[in-house]
Amino acid sequence: MDSQTILQQAAENTDKTIFGVWFLIGAALVFFMQAGFAMVETGFTRAKNAGNIIMKNLMDFCIGTVVFILIGFGLLFGEDLVGIIGKPGFDIFTSYGSFDWSNFVFNLVFCATTATIVSGAMAERTKFLSYCVYSAIISAVVYPIEAHWGWGGGWLSEWGFHDFAGSAHIHMVGGIAAFVGAAILGPRIGKFHKTKDGEIKVNAIPGHNLTIGALGCFILWFGWYGFNGAACTSIDQLGSVFLTTTVAPAIATVTCMIFTWVKYGKPDVSMCLNASLAGLVGITAPCDVTDCLGASIIGIVSGLLVCFGVWFLDYKLHIDDPVGAVAVHMMNGIWGTIAVGLFANPDVPGYALADQDGNELAGVFYGGGADLLIRQLGGFAAIAAFTAVSMTIVFYAIKLTIGLRASEQEEIIGLDVTEHGLISSYADFAPALTDAGMYGYTKDDAKSVKKVGTPGTPAVPVDKAVEVENYSVPSPDGATKLTNIVVIFKQQKLQQFIEAMEAIDVKGITVTNVLGCGMQNGQVNYYRGTTVEMNLLPKVKAEIAVCAVPVEKVVAAAKAALYTGNYGDGKMFIYDIENVIKIRTGEEGYNALHDSAEWEKA
Repeated sequence: MDSQTILQQAAENTDKTIFGVWFLIGAALVFFMQAGFAMVETGFTRAKNAGNIIMKNLMDFCIGTVVFILIGFGLLFGEDLVGIIGKPGFDIFTSYGSFDWSNFVFNLVFCATTATIVSGAMAERTKFLSYCVYSAIISAVVYPIEAHWGWGGGWLSEWGFHDFAGSAHIHMVGGIAAFVGAAILGPRIGKFHKTKDGEIKVNAIPGHNLTIGALGCFILWFGWYGFNGAACTSIDQLGSVFLTTTVAPAIATVTCMIFTWVKYGKPDVSMCLNASLAGLVGITAPCDVTDCLGASIIGIVSGLLVCFGVWFLDYKLHIDDPVGAVAVHMMNGIWGTIAVGLFANPDVPGYALADQDGNELAGVFYGGGADLLIRQLGGFAAIAAFTAVSMTIVFYAIKLTIGLRASEQEEIIGLDVTEHGLISSYADFAPALTDAGMYGYTKDDAKSVKKVGTPGTPAVPVDKAVEVENYSVPSPDGATKLTNIVVIFKQQKLQQFIEAMEAIDVKGITVTNVLGCGMQNGQVNYYRGTTVEMNLLPKVKAEIAVCAVPVEKVVAAAKAALYTGNYGDGKMFIYDIENVIKIRTGEEGYNALHDSAEWEKA
């Protein structure tokens, strides 16, 4: 063997070792993306569900590992059966010495990514048990079967379909599952409201921590270099993939910033974070076959598409997606899959797209005609149809058996306390800033709350459940009387109370969060197995100054809104007001409580 051959073999073996190690480093980066997903979802939702969301993002990986070992890996990479599924097996137990460990770990972390995408769109109102069930099914069956078609030797890989890192197999699948699940689950309470003229009003429900959301976005972007680059086999190819993985999300974010700045007058922070992720999703399938120009165009479309997607779900489909998972992953997963057929450039390092006969395939804009585009469209249609049908069956099966959605009271109180007994994820920082009366909550409450007047309603009289203490006296001269009504009640009743006041033309309410002393007998809470002792109950205090609306009418409406038939529904205090002065105009008394022109017109 001559020296040239020896050097060539040494270089090949070195490259093989280096890229074998890089493959596992890439898998570790993809695993770290679980932290990114957890932070984005937590930051974009409300504090009362933070612990629940962290738990879900932890368990979808852990449960996914179990089912991927038992069935998922076999369906993905087992011996091909008619191009549809792999043959299940237990080589990981029976032939461990010759098992493909690296491939298992890499595809496991990809599988977990698919499952965790669904969590964000269904956040804040899904039963934890139901989440565990559908997450396990995605990891065990749905992802492995469709991924086998393209990555496990199935029919799509034979046909020439290309998805280098998962725009279709991972992001589109997770996004479609999220879309189906959110549609079946229904919106969060208060997200949509039907007006008197029948139109659907969309209400913003801001996340509680944009800083955490931004941290999650940066973690995901960092992990994406492993997500897209781990399968590269040369330095040139890896460098090209890193470039496209950087350019597309950056340009998508700039595009979104300009668009929201022009449309809304201010650059939207949360939408720009979504746009970064959208650009990453869009470039995932074509990252190894596009040049800088192609990546730039993909990024521009992604930045606009994510804005359109969020608007379309809210204002046209009325589907509630708290974190924008559908717009980011489904819509841009579809776009990234199609983009391969448009921007695949044969001059890119490591380019190897070809049909069954070995003929090179290229994108429409690089002289390849429609051949590759047709393959990409066909692959998209097949994967999307399989995912939509299978996940519809899964979600309806869960809904009809163990139930998919948490009860109304559990949702209002928050899933942290109702699902996990976690009083607050931020206990030392803001114990009273939650919007639920969690300390007085027991698990049976969610099952027992019924509308007033329905059979089985607890038989506590309304005057004992909603007590009224009247400290006012009649007006001696019959003049218009000013009265202050103070109502203290459970926080989960706030929306119903406001709607009841609006219905009787109460013009203004001052609402504050307060803490009251007390503790429900028999209520024990634990943190890490230790009893949590407490005697402060979060409540809402609403103050209403009235003169035109009769006090009795306000009291009656408040009772109807607050009453459940249980002790502690609320308490009202009624006081005389000596005078009211409107600072802007100097008006006093009756006129200070109303806009005169508006009142005369009414």
